[in-house]
Amino acid sequence: MTFRKSVWLVPFACLALPALAQDDIDEESIEEIVVTGTGIARTGFETPQSVIQYSEEDIRSFTSSSQADILTQIPGISAEGGGGEVATNVFHRALPSGGQFSFTPLLYDGMPSFTTFGLNSSAFDVYYRNDLGIERSEFVSGGVSNLFGPGSVAGIVNYISKTGGPDNTGTLQFEAAEEGRFRGDYFFSGPLGGEMSDTYYALSGYYRQDEGPLKSGLDTQGFQIRGNIKHNFSDGSGSVTVYGQAIDDSVQFFLPLPVDGNSRERVNGNNGEEVFTMNTVDAIGLSYDTPDGRFMTPIGDGVVTKGQMIAAVLDKDLNDDWTLNAKVRYARYDHQFNLFLDGDALGPNTPETQTEYLTNRGIDPAFQTGAQFTYVQSGQALAASDLLFGNRTLDRWRDATDFSSEISVGRNFSTGNAEHTLTIGAFFSNSQADDLNYITTYLGDFRNAPMLVDVTLTGVQEDDTGNLVAAADPNATFNWTLNGLAASNGLVGYRDRSARRTAFYVADQMEFDRWSFDVGARVERLDGDVKQFNTASFVMSSDNSVNNAIETVSFTDGSLTSDSLSATEWAVSAGTLFRATDNINVFLNASRGFFFPQIRSVPFNQGRLASYEGEIIDTVEAGVKFENDTFSANALLFWTTLDDRRNVDFINDPNNPGNIIEEVTLQSTEAFGIEASGTWFVNDYFSLNGNITLRDHEFTKSEGNPGIVGNELRRQPTEMANLGARFNYNNFDAALFYNFHGDNFANDSNTVKLDSYSLLRLEAGYTFDFDNGQLIRVSLHVFNLTDEQGITEGSPRQGNAQSGQPAQFFVGRPILPRRSMLRVTYDF
Repeated sequence: MTFRKSVWLVPFACLALPALAQDDIDEESIEEIVVTGTGIARTGFETPQSVIQYSEEDIRSFTSSSQADILTQIPGISAEGGGGEVATNVFHRALPSGGQFSFTPLLYDGMPSFTTFGLNSSAFDVYYRNDLGIERSEFVSGGVSNLFGPGSVAGIVNYISKTGGPDNTGTLQFEAAEEGRFRGDYFFSGPLGGEMSDTYYALSGYYRQDEGPLKSGLDTQGFQIRGNIKHNFSDGSGSVTVYGQAIDDSVQFFLPLPVDGNSRERVNGNNGEEVFTMNTVDAIGLSYDTPDGRFMTPIGDGVVTKGQMIAAVLDKDLNDDWTLNAKVRYARYDHQFNLFLDGDALGPNTPETQTEYLTNRGIDPAFQTGAQFTYVQSGQALAASDLLFGNRTLDRWRDATDFSSEISVGRNFSTGNAEHTLTIGAFFSNSQADDLNYITTYLGDFRNAPMLVDVTLTGVQEDDTGNLVAAADPNATFNWTLNGLAASNGLVGYRDRSARRTAFYVADQMEFDRWSFDVGARVERLDGDVKQFNTASFVMSSDNSVNNAIETVSFTDGSLTSDSLSATEWAVSAGTLFRATDNINVFLNASRGFFFPQIRSVPFNQGRLASYEGEIIDTVEAGVKFENDTFSANALLFWTTLDDRRNVDFINDPNNPGNIIEEVTLQSTEAFGIEASGTWFVNDYFSLNGNITLRDHEFTKSEGNPGIVGNELRRQPTEMANLGARFNYNNFDAALFYNFHGDNFANDSNTVKLDSYSLLRLEAGYTFDFDNGQLIRVSLHVFNLTDEQGITEGSPRQGNAQSGQPAQFFVGRPILPRRSMLRVTYDF
C-alpha cells in the first residue's frame, strides 16, 4: 500500500474527456489530470470551484457499510448512517433537508443512479452498492460542471468504475465482522480477444450476509454484479463502453428508539439487557383481513432491491476540434422499503406501564380491572413492572423504472489570447415509481427486539359502533390485541408518480495565461403525472378481526384521482481563477440554480394538484488554493440562499391516530460560512489531512410557521470537522479518522437540542508480497472505536413534544455501536 498525493480534483460528473482517453491516464496521474464539465484537462488546483476526490484506497479505508462512511469525509457534507446500510442522510453545508440525497445527486460513471428525487421517499443509494469495482469518488460543488446531466449547483457525488486494460488483473476479498456479518467481494479485468485486443472487460460484485449491525433476529443477505465492456477505436479517436448491473439485496433499516431522557444513552429493557433496536423478528407473520384478502406484513424482508441496469457511453473525437459524448441508460427495480416505526401514535410513543397503556388508549378504568398481559409465544404473564411499547410496521412497495440520455458536442477554438472549449448539450429522462404503503400496528414489551404481547380484558365487549361496553357475561373475554396485533391497520397511501425532464445547456471554458474563466447556462422543463388511488375505511367483522368483534381497516375504494404538473426553470454559472504564483491560485464562482420540488410534496386540492414552481438557489464561493510538493490546502468563503423549499416530513396523522402522513412546509433559508481543508505529507511514512466547516444558517421564511424565522436549520451543526492520520512503513500501514459533528437541533423550532458527538474509525493492515506482483493484505477495521452514543436525529413524529424538561425517555437515533471487521484481500 503506497501513498499518493491528493490534490483538488474536478470530476465532471456527466461528461467524459474525449481528448484524453482513460487508457492514456496512468495510475500515478489519475489524481492529477481529471475531467471537468466541458472536457478540458485541468487539475483541481487550476479549477475555479471547490472539488475533492477520494482514491480506491481511501474508499476501502473509510467504508464500514454505508455511503455515510465516505460522504462524511467531504468538506461541507454531513452524512450519517444510523439507519443502516442504505437511506444515508446527507446534508449540504448550506441547505435544509430531511436527509437522503435531495440536493446532491448520486452518480455512477457520470450517470444518475436514479434521475428524479421525490417520486417517493426512497434515497438514491437503495439502487446501488459500492464494491471493488470503484476506482475513485469525486465531489464537485458549484461551477459550470453542475449544469450538465441531471444537474445540481449544490454539488454532485460521482463514483467512477474501473475499466479493463491489456493485463489480466483481479482482486478477491473476504471480510467478517461482529454481529454475524460475512461478505465476499471480487473484481476481474483484462482484454477480450487476446493481448492485442482493443476491447476490455471489468467485472465486480459481492455476496453479503448480515445479522446486524443491530441484532433483531432479522438476518439479511444479498448480492450485486456490476461490469463494463470497453472498446477503444483503432484510430485512437475515442471509445464506447457498455455498463451493466444486477442487484438482489436486502438490509434492515433502523429508526429512532427510546433512550434515556437525561443522558441520551441507551437504556436497559425488561430483561435487564441494553436496548439497541425496536426491530423484532416476532413481527414476522402479523396479518389481518382486507377487502382484497389477507394481508401479511413483509417486514422480515427489510429494504429490498431487485433489478437490473444497462447503459452505454460513447466518447468520440470527430476531428482535431470537435468532440462528441453520448450516454443512454435504462434501469428497472423491484423495490420495497419496509421499516419499523418509532411508536404506534396511539400513546406517547415511548415505553409505558401496563396501566398507562390502557389509559392512553381510552379504556375506561372500570374495564381495566383484571386486564391480563401475556407473551404471545409462551403465554406467560408479564411482570407487573414490565414496560410496554406499542409500535407499527410501515411496508412500502416502490417499484421503479428510470431512463436517461444525454448528448453533447464540444468545440475547441482560439480567439486572441484565449483558448476556448465550448460545450453544447441536451439531457432527457423519464422516471416512474410506485408508492404503496401499509401500516400494521402491534404491541410488544420493551426490550431489544421486543416480544409480542396480548392484552385480554374480562367482562367487556364491543357494541355495534366499536365502543367498549360491559358484557352480559361477566366472565366473557375481549382480546384488545390478538397474537400481538392491535387496531389501526391497512392501506394508508397508494400513488403512482412519473416525471420527464428535458434540459439544454451550454458552457464555455476560457484559458488565458494567468486567468481561467468559466460561464454556462441551463434551461430545463419537468413534466410530471400523479395517480392517487383513494382510500376509505372498511369494516372487517367477526372471526378474523383483532378482538373477535369489529375491525376497521383502510383500503382503496376503487376510485382514482389524477392530474399533471409542469415547471420550467433556468440556471447560470460563472467562475474565474487567477494564478497568483506557481503555488497559489485564487478563485471565485457564482451560480443561480434551481431544484424542482419533490413531486410527492405536491398535494391534491379538490381533485387538482397544487401549484408547482422551482425552488431557487443562489450560491457564491470565493477562495484560495495552495499547493507544493508536500502540502496542499484551500480555504473558501461561501454564501447560499434557497427560496420556497417544499420540506417534507413523515409525521403521525393528527386526524387519524395510527396513520402516517407527509407534512409539507414551504421554507426559505440563508447560510454563509468558511471552509478549509488540507493535506500534509510529513515524510515518506506519515501524512495528515483534515477539513473544517464553520457556518451560520437560518430560516428566512416559513409559511404556516413564521415563528421559526431566524432559527437554525434542523440537524445542521454550525461546526463540522474531519481529521485523518496515515502511517505506512514497509508492509505495514495504519490510518485513524476523526469526525466531529457539532451541536444542532432536532426540530425547526430549535427547542430540542442534540449535543455534539465525535466518531473515530481505525484501520490497520499488513501486506504480504508474493511472486509476479501478487499481494495479500490482512487488515482490521473498527467503526466507532470509542463506542460513542451521540444522537444523530430526534424523531420527526415526536415534533415539539420532546421540548422542555427531560422526560424519562427521549426518542432519538444513536450512532451505530462499535463494530470490528477483519478483511483479507488478495490482488493479482
